[in-house]
Amino acid sequence: MAEKETQLATNNGSELHMSEAAVSKPVSNAEKHGHGEPSWSDSVYQGELAVPRDGKSRRRYRSRSLSQSSTDSYSTYSSYTGSSSEEDEISPREKSQRNSKGSSDFCVKNISQSAFGRREIEIAEQEMPGIVALRKRAADDKPLKGAKIVGCTHINAQTAVLIETLVELGASVRWAACNIFSTQNEVAAALAEAGQPVFAWRGESEEDFWWCIDRCINTENWQPNMILDDGGDTTHLMLKKYPAMFKMIKGICEESVTGVHRLYQLSKAGKLTVPAMNVNDSVTKTMFDNLYSCRESIIDSLKRATDVMFGGKQVVVCGYGEVGKGCCQALKGLGCTVYVTEIDPVCALQACMDGFRVVKLSEVIRQVDILVTATGNKNVVTRDHMDKMKNGTIVCNMGHSNTEIDVNSLRTPDLTWEKVRSQVDHVLWPDGKRIILLAEGRLVNLSCSSVPSFVVSITSCTQALALIELFNAPAGRYKSDVYLLPKKMDEYVASLHLPTFDAHLTELSDEQAKYMGLNKAGPFKPNYYRY
Repeated sequence: MAEKETQLATNNGSELHMSEAAVSKPVSNAEKHGHGEPSWSDSVYQGELAVPRDGKSRRRYRSRSLSQSSTDSYSTYSSYTGSSSEEDEISPREKSQRNSKGSSDFCVKNISQSAFGRREIEIAEQEMPGIVALRKRAADDKPLKGAKIVGCTHINAQTAVLIETLVELGASVRWAACNIFSTQNEVAAALAEAGQPVFAWRGESEEDFWWCIDRCINTENWQPNMILDDGGDTTHLMLKKYPAMFKMIKGICEESVTGVHRLYQLSKAGKLTVPAMNVNDSVTKTMFDNLYSCRESIIDSLKRATDVMFGGKQVVVCGYGEVGKGCCQALKGLGCTVYVTEIDPVCALQACMDGFRVVKLSEVIRQVDILVTATGNKNVVTRDHMDKMKNGTIVCNMGHSNTEIDVNSLRTPDLTWEKVRSQVDHVLWPDGKRIILLAEGRLVNLSCSSVPSFVVSITSCTQALALIELFNAPAGRYKSDVYLLPKKMDEYVASLHLPTFDAHLTELSDEQAKYMGLNKAGPFKPNYYRY
């Protein structure tokens, strides 16, 4: 019986064939992430009930009122900087809501906001040429017909375009948010109005967060066979609470550094029983999303949240991976003095060659005006560090996980929390010193602003193609391991976006292709090539 292949036409008319030979071999776990047992999120799902990391809150909290203008619109801006009265509203879990079709299989803030969300999705589509082109090319073939995808990503206008693309390609989906502060309520309402089971709203509690994911996984007459994850929380919950269901999964697609690290840990420990695609380390994700997107969104989020002037400020960026590189480039370009902390000598040398001074955090903590974490690690910034910060220091995180800044250490009786606006808190010390903490240490660019739609289009194409490949792969092509996407896939995703810039690729002659040992249609780089 002939091996089944997924074929997609590229811009120059050639075909993209996903065959067994084209798929990258699993990356060695030891080489990729070293040894160690799985260490899932500190916000652990404990048995039947999820609890906040710190148990009962002990912090003192006083609120400042905001002008009515921050609450009288469902515009994009208001969704990022909502009123401080949000906490007092009725929980969506206590509301009885139905969409225009009579369905109640969703849980969002306010279904009546759907019209505003639809407009935002339409705006995002205009700046997402790649995923829209993929939708049109593959719509007739329905390559995801029969796929039941449980998704856990940020829910905003850009990811809504991906979700609706997956549905257009034949999939049935159920969706939750991977971050309690990044959901655009009006977009979630628009998806729910369109009939997609969405369980997410901005400002979820920890218990709400796990409840939403559980509602996506465990429902009547629907059993997932694919996972699209951003951070590994859905994978974690299903593996822990629904192990039999987890074994029925055909494949996992993971797009974050944190989630990929956890998958490699599971594989190393022999607990990964299904194949998984490491989307994060594909070129079209790690370079464009992590570097180019963060280079723009770090400035946007800090400006929206604090109105800070960057010229002359001293900034320390913890971590010089792709995210850290993007942040440093943007901050330096606006006149900041930028310091870098690193554990990796190669990344540290890169920072030095790019003109940044590499320091230990303790060496500059007393003098910096802004601190940005971008490591994916935990307790990078501790209470001791924050005790030494000067008055008015802005503290934020650009990594996926909220463990980089030890926020729990600030929830003590001696400190007072003062809410300035949504996602912006003053933490006051007894001597009157205050620091400005953004998004309670969670991902600041998606909590306090947004990310460029064009970059999300690139990542969304990569995710969609990974799901198509895993779902349609014949039995035996993939083992229970973590796989990288082949270079041909990255090149195809890039080709979908080049027409936006009116870019024209040079074609190799037969003689040139033979000299280089390449196929004229690609791939043009080996899998080990680093761009």
